[in-house]
Amino acid sequence: MGSLTKSGAVLGMALLAAGGIAFSAARDRAPVAIDASSHREAPAISNDPQADNTDFYMWVAPDAPDTVTFVVNVAPLEAPYAGPNFYRFGDDVQYVIHIDNNGDAKSDIDFEFRFRTEVRNQETFLYNTGPITALDSPNLNVRQFFSVDRVDLTGGGRRSIMRDAPVPPNNVGLKSIPDYEPLTTAAVQSLPGGWKFFAGQRDDPFFADLGVIFDLLTIRPGPPGNMGGGADALANYNVLSIVMQAPKSDIVATNTPIIGSWTTTSRMIAPLSQTIEPQWTQVSRLGQPLVNEVVLPLKLKDAFNSIDPTKDAVALPYVTDPIVAGLLNALYGVPVPPAPRNDLVTIFLTGIPMLNQPPNVVASEMLRLNTSIAPNPTPNRIGVIAGDNAGFPNGRRLTDDVIDIALRVMAGATPFTPQFNVAPNNALGDGVDSNDRPFRAAFPYLANPAPGSEYAGTTRVPSMSAPR
Repeated sequence: MGSLTKSGAVLGMALLAAGGIAFSAARDRAPVAIDASSHREAPAISNDPQADNTDFYMWVAPDAPDTVTFVVNVAPLEAPYAGPNFYRFGDDVQYVIHIDNNGDAKSDIDFEFRFRTEVRNQETFLYNTGPITALDSPNLNVRQFFSVDRVDLTGGGRRSIMRDAPVPPNNVGLKSIPDYEPLTTAAVQSLPGGWKFFAGQRDDPFFADLGVIFDLLTIRPGPPGNMGGGADALANYNVLSIVMQAPKSDIVATNTPIIGSWTTTSRMIAPLSQTIEPQWTQVSRLGQPLVNEVVLPLKLKDAFNSIDPTKDAVALPYVTDPIVAGLLNALYGVPVPPAPRNDLVTIFLTGIPMLNQPPNVVASEMLRLNTSIAPNPTPNRIGVIAGDNAGFPNGRRLTDDVIDIALRVMAGATPFTPQFNVAPNNALGDGVDSNDRPFRAAFPYLANPAPGSEYAGTTRVPSMSAPR
């Protein structure tokens, strides 16, 4: 088999992942359990939420068309009321955004994010001792700060971008934080040249009806799923987000506007002495949404989290004869294209020719983005297959409905297989079409986190009056 064919399996991981449905490799194609996006997708990382990548986004924002925006989300399913030890980034975790700007499946530029925590008063259990109205409030007892290094792997070495930028606190509640918006604004770090950085708690932007997907691939209120009626299982949950906006001129190569990107987390291996530099071991990896969670068997999930895209040539049958397509046919009578599904290899593994496939591409699993395509001020949630070339799988915007997109692509509802681009194939979905909170029009784009005092479980409770 050629390298493209060998690597087709990774497309399967990416595409099935985006579909949000997991199935066993058994020939009887029985459904198995899944979880939200890449939340808790592998045995080891499910026990290490601080290092668990949940979602990765990359797009050109309408308000900053000369830049590329990246979002890394970690620490899944954060209940807003989860005190007194609220959520924070790991001080011994390295969070990295990798950029491949020549299509060879190797990182050319890394952005490394590190955090440190400061506790002002160890004699109290309180996260804060009074109202917080500023990032440097003396009432904020547990504070975090982050630093960023840039590493040019093809020349240029390592250099510091920023040191000890403040992380805003978790949204404890309305007595503790009467107005969260000023904290978000103050935490945005703007650097010369158009660079922006933010790290802190946000509303989880992923949306999906996981409650019934778990229940034997049910579509609520019924198939094909394009009539709404789904319940967003991530509503009112928060997440920890790293947001970076980078000038295109600083990350894109001169011979192609197309970049590929993925994110990883690594845990520190403690050095034997203070004279030895700490070592790192990669524990999580995420490019295309839902990759590891929904395709790989348990015995391979932890291994996938530890490797880079150059080692992705595995499990070809999952792509060219995808299990999800067979289930759509068996459960709902949806006609699907026959194997081998080379259309899926093109769409998700190499990038689409004349759209987001770089020259001399090496097939591998990552998000790919053509940075020269103008952003759409009125995005279509179905992205490329709906004619919006600024959307998924050309990068991924916060509004892109990756579950609906992937289900339709698996059913062949694309120009590559036009005979299947008809109803019900082009109407498949989970009935959840948008996030529970509106996104911001400007950096850092994700909505402010839900306040703890406003929610019990995922149900909103009567609002508390903020102190005057």
